[in-house]
Amino acid sequence: MSVVDVNAMQVEKETQKHGSNINYGIDDTPPWYLCLFMALQHYLTMIGAIVSIPFILTPALCMEDKDPARGIIISTMIFVTGLVTYIQVTWGCRLPIVQGGTISFLVPTLAILNLPQWKCPSEDIIGAMDSAEKTELWQTRMRELSGAIVVSAIFQVFIGYTGLVGKLLKIITPLTIVPTVSLVGLTLFSHASETASKHWGIAIGTIFLMTFFSQVITNIQVPIIKYRKRFGIKIGWFPLFKLFPVLLTITIMWTLCFVLTAFNVFPESHPARTDVRIKVLEDAAWFRVPYPGQFGTPTVTLAGVLGMLAGVLACTVESISYYPTVSQMCNAPPPPLHAINRGIGTEGLGTILAGFWGSGNGTNTFGENVGAIGVTKVGSRRVIQWAALIMILQGVINKLGAVFIMIPDPVVGGIFCVMFGMIAAFGLSTLQYVDLRSARNLYILGLSIFFPLVLCLWLKDHPDFIQTGNETLDSTLTVLLSTSILVGGSLGCILDNLIPGTAEERGLLAWSKEMVIENTNEDIVISSTFDFPYGMQTLRRWKWTRHIPFLPTYKMKL
Repeated sequence: MSVVDVNAMQVEKETQKHGSNINYGIDDTPPWYLCLFMALQHYLTMIGAIVSIPFILTPALCMEDKDPARGIIISTMIFVTGLVTYIQVTWGCRLPIVQGGTISFLVPTLAILNLPQWKCPSEDIIGAMDSAEKTELWQTRMRELSGAIVVSAIFQVFIGYTGLVGKLLKIITPLTIVPTVSLVGLTLFSHASETASKHWGIAIGTIFLMTFFSQVITNIQVPIIKYRKRFGIKIGWFPLFKLFPVLLTITIMWTLCFVLTAFNVFPESHPARTDVRIKVLEDAAWFRVPYPGQFGTPTVTLAGVLGMLAGVLACTVESISYYPTVSQMCNAPPPPLHAINRGIGTEGLGTILAGFWGSGNGTNTFGENVGAIGVTKVGSRRVIQWAALIMILQGVINKLGAVFIMIPDPVVGGIFCVMFGMIAAFGLSTLQYVDLRSARNLYILGLSIFFPLVLCLWLKDHPDFIQTGNETLDSTLTVLLSTSILVGGSLGCILDNLIPGTAEERGLLAWSKEMVIENTNEDIVISSTFDFPYGMQTLRRWKWTRHIPFLPTYKMKL
């Protein structure tokens, strides 16, 4: 049997396993007008997650609610998301995934900004500052975050492009992933509570609509008018609630707040009013191109870098878990090792760019857009490339970024309650691979989730407790021990690899089937799906390229 026959049988086996009802496969190119609408759909899917990050980030930066720079940060995040997404889809792992800002980086960010030297002054002090002093106040903190993000992401670039990802995952087990990912959502509960409590009626209404649209009537389709040249006007059906539950919820609750504001139901300056930050929109420029170093040269401290490394590790594990899932959804072959290496390395490169641009965050694979592929059955990378171009364009039009700042805080608080809960649940879902009847596993799970919450909450209230006599060491230890995902993930990893247990009990057997990252036969030629768009003939002529872990010609020696 030839190599081509073996490869064809492998692809056919995967297609039969995961279904063949895909509308557009990964290598398909839909008509441009369909690409445009499907790209807009992906854009709208990710925009809710993107705009939620600054609502937590900017107050921690000591930025005022009415500061127009909040719109600049949102536009920068969207711009970088488009730029990194295009690079990842075209030259990175080549899967149709969206790369953008992530909640995972907020946990170490808040730990860093909770250090005594970075805590915000009192409102009276900030109120007495002039405009230039207020700007310098938050930009100093942004530069600290940017430096930490850039340097910590070098680790992700290194393990990706050198091919160390596979070896790293040998010690990152399900009982490591569960506390790492779930603590991202659990740690941020206080921010959801603070934002939602500004008006519990609006927040609970938001949660209700989100639940109703995404869970109760998700399979109900709405009629729409379609026109085709051959058949004329027809009535079609569109899965509105399945595709856009977040967008619908925000639109309805935002409109409700607008009506209540118009009738002065809320008093002046109430957080639920839609005009409370109208000055942000008025002062925002129409066009502004984000650029590296726009908030100053990034600064680097050891405490910031080591703390932000926890976010990098969490994002690495989460992204790798998405790669085989996306391939299955697109009826593509399993991603080969070189594509996974390149994908993680490119994600690290994207995080470095995000740091230099001053987005205050890193990049990660958007789970929301992975879900959109499963729902729409459209897995074309060309669609994601179009979506990336839309994001870049929107990032330049600064008024659009400022519009999202106008969303009332209680609406955002309701979205937080759902979003952070889903992140915690996503982490806990990895427990399906381990034996939950094992006392060993329950001990590791309970300790690695509960202890970080206790320790980090206590250190937040006592940031000056660690006194070694060295200020740099004090800050570093405080940030590391205040970052719940680092403490929980490290504790889970150490305990799971030290405490005796069988491979089946620890979930390693079931997990290895899900995470296929090693070539089982170096003679099998993987489909050209993961080849570069240009230059493959040249790479195949050079024998030395077979030894470079991130090139499509890579041949791993077993």
